[in-house]
Amino acid sequence: MTGTNSNVVRLPERIEVLNIGLPMFADAVRAQDGQALHIDWRPPADGDRDLVRALEALYADPAVDRANAEVVRRLDVGVPSLVTVAPAAEVVPGLPDRTLLHCGPAIGWDRVCDPLRRSMRAATVAEGWATDVAGADRLLARGDVALQPANEYDSVVPMATAIGPSTPMLVVDNPGDGDGTPHRAFAPLNQGPGETAWFGRDTDAAVERLRLLRDTCGPAVASILEEAGPLDVLALAAQGVAMGDDLHMRTQAATNLLTRTWLPHIAGLPDGRREPFARYLGGNHLFYLTLAMAAAKALTLWAAQVPGSTIVTSMARNGTTFGIRTSGSETWYVTDAPPVGDALYYAGYGPDDAAPDIGDSAVLELVGLGGPAAGNSPSVAAFLGGSMADAAAATEGFRRICAGTSSRFTLPAMGFSGSPIGVDLRLVVETGITPKVTTGILHAHSGEGQVGAGVATAPQACFTEALRAVAAGRSGRR
Repeated sequence: MTGTNSNVVRLPERIEVLNIGLPMFADAVRAQDGQALHIDWRPPADGDRDLVRALEALYADPAVDRANAEVVRRLDVGVPSLVTVAPAAEVVPGLPDRTLLHCGPAIGWDRVCDPLRRSMRAATVAEGWATDVAGADRLLARGDVALQPANEYDSVVPMATAIGPSTPMLVVDNPGDGDGTPHRAFAPLNQGPGETAWFGRDTDAAVERLRLLRDTCGPAVASILEEAGPLDVLALAAQGVAMGDDLHMRTQAATNLLTRTWLPHIAGLPDGRREPFARYLGGNHLFYLTLAMAAAKALTLWAAQVPGSTIVTSMARNGTTFGIRTSGSETWYVTDAPPVGDALYYAGYGPDDAAPDIGDSAVLELVGLGGPAAGNSPSVAAFLGGSMADAAAATEGFRRICAGTSSRFTLPAMGFSGSPIGVDLRLVVETGITPKVTTGILHAHSGEGQVGAGVATAPQACFTEALRAVAAGRSGRR
C-alpha cells in the first residue's frame, strides 16, 4: 500500500475475541487459530415479553427476596432425625383404608405406567387384598384399591414404589426452630437391589421382599432406634457426600457409615431378626436413599410454610407426569414426565427400553443432594460425560438456578464449596436451565426391573406455569 503513514491500515497479528450470542462466530475465530471466549447469553425467558415482565416484577419485590432467604435458611439449618419405624397405618396421618400411596402427582389407574402398575400389584398382594397379581390387577382396575400421591401425606417414595397400610415407614422429625410441633416426614425402608417392586417387578420374589421388610426389617430398625436413640440423618449424609456420595444415585458411603454406627445394636437383635436383617442391610448399598429422602422432605415441609417465595419445595414424577410446587402453595404444576438422558444401560438395553423418569427422590435435588452434589462424586461423573469436569459442570448448572449455598454439604473436589440449595423459579425461567436429576432407569413394559441409570432434565413447562401463577398472585394482592 502506498501513501502516507496515516493511510496505512495494519491488521493485528493476534486476535482475541469476546463473543456474545451465536457460538458459530467464536468457532470461526478458533478455526483460524484465534482465541475466543464465548459468553453463553440468550434473551431472558427466551424473549417472552409477558414472562420478562413477570420476572421484572418478582425481582423488584423485596418481599420475595426476604421470603426466599427464609426458605433457604430453613433448608440449610433444619436437623431432621430418624426417630422410629412403624407401619404406615400407625404413623401417616389421615391415611385412608385400602389405599396405596404412590410417587409423583395424582394419577388414575388408566394412566399409570407399567413399572408403577407392577409395583402396585405387588403391594396389593403383600397387603393380603389379593392372592395373586392377576387378582390385584382386577381390584386396581375396578378402583377397589384407592390411589393417592404420597406427597399429600407428607411422604416420599423412590422410583416405582407403592406403599400400603402395613408398609414400614421411616419416621423423621425436623424440629425447625424448636418453637412448635416438629415437622414430620415419612419414607419407606428401601427395598434394595434385584427383584424388587420399587424397580417395577411383581414377581413372587418382589412380594416376598415386601413381606420381609414388614415382618423383619421394619421391626429390627425400630428396635435398633430404641437402643441407639434418634439418628441425625443429614450429619451422616454430609460425611457421605465428602466421601463421594451424591446421596441420590450413589449412597454407599452413607450406608456404610450407618452400618458401622448401628453394628453393636444389630448384633443385639433377637435370633429371628439378626441374621435376616444383617443379610438384607449388608446386600443393600441403597439403604440410605430413603433415609435421605425423608430428611429432605422434613426440610421442605418446614420451608414450604413460608408464603410469597419463588423457591421450589416439591418436585416429583410418577412415570407419566412431572410436577412441582412452590413454597407457600398447595398447587401442583404438572407436565409430561421427561425421559432419562445421559444414560448408561446394562448390556442388551437401550433408550427404546427405558420408562420415563419416575419417583419422589427429586426432593433431594432441592436440598443440595443428587445433582447439586455431583461435582464431588466420581461415580456420578460417569453418567455426565465421564470426567470430574463434567460432574462439576452439573453442580455449576444448579448454582445458576439456586438461591443459596449449603453450609452442611461441602464438596472437597470443588474447593470445599457448599452445594447449591433452593431452586428458584425466577432463575430457572430467566436462564432456561432446569434441574438435572440423577436417577435409575426402569424397563418401560417388560417387568425386568432396572436397566440402567442416568440424568433426567426437568421439563421447563411446569416452572414457567408456576412463575406466571406466582407473579399473578402477587399482582392481585397489590
